[in-house]
Amino acid sequence: MHECTVKFTRKDIKMNPPCAKCKKTVYPVEKLNCLDKYWHKGCFNCEVCSLKLTMKNYKGYNKLPYCTTHYPTTKFTAVADTPENKRLQQNTSMQSNVVYHKEFEGQKGQFTAVDDSGKQAFTEQLQKPAQVSPYQLQSQQPAQVDPPQQETVELKRPHAPEPEPEPTQDIQSADDDAIYRALYDYAAADDDEVSFSEGDIITDCEIIDDSWMTGTVMATGEQGMMPSNYLEKI
Repeated sequence: MHECTVKFTRKDIKMNPPCAKCKKTVYPVEKLNCLDKYWHKGCFNCEVCSLKLTMKNYKGYNKLPYCTTHYPTTKFTAVADTPENKRLQQNTSMQSNVVYHKEFEGQKGQFTAVDDSGKQAFTEQLQKPAQVSPYQLQSQQPAQVDPPQQETVELKRPHAPEPEPEPTQDIQSADDDAIYRALYDYAAADDDEVSFSEGDIITDCEIIDDSWMTGTVMATGEQGMMPSNYLEKI
C-alpha cells in the first residue's frame, strides 16, 4: 500500500477558513460570511435556542447570531436598598444640606448689584422733548371751522292755572257729632281707651288725629279713646 500525504499551504488555509462555531474548515460550497466571521450554513444558529438562522432573520449582538426572541436587550439594573446603600444615601443628603446651609449663611447680608445703566438711559430718553417737524405741527393743528349759528326759538309756556283756595272748614268740627260703626272687635290697652265689639254704634265722636278719636259706645255707655281705622262713618 502506498501512503498519500496532502500538504496544505498558507494560501489554502486563507481560502478555506475555520468555522466560527465548530472550528472546522469551511469550504466555498457551504461557506457563510456574516458578522465578520465564516460559518457553516448548518452552524449558523441562535446562541440560545440553536434555531437555524439565515441572512434575513438573524440579529447580531457582540458578533454572535441570535433569533428575534432571544436577542439581548438593554435593561436597567435595579439597585437593592441594602443597609449600606441607605447609609451612603443618607450621608450624601446630610452633606448636601450642610453645604447648602453654609452657603446660605455666608450669603446673608449680601446683595447683587444690578446694572441700571440701560434703565437710566431709557428714562433720560423719555424725559427728552420729542422733536416735531413744522409739517407735523401744521397737520396736528385742527382746522378752524365756524360754529353753526343757532337759531333762537322762543317757547311760550302756557300760564299755569291758579290754584283754587282750599276750604278752611275745620275737619274736627265737620266730624263732630258724627255716628260711626265698629268694623272689628277692639280691647282697650290703656285706661283712657274703651273696648267695643264688631257692629257697635259709636256716638259723640271727636277726631283727635289721623289714628285716634274719642266717642261713646252706645251698648256700654263708656266713653274714651278708640282707633279710627277700626270704625266707619255711617
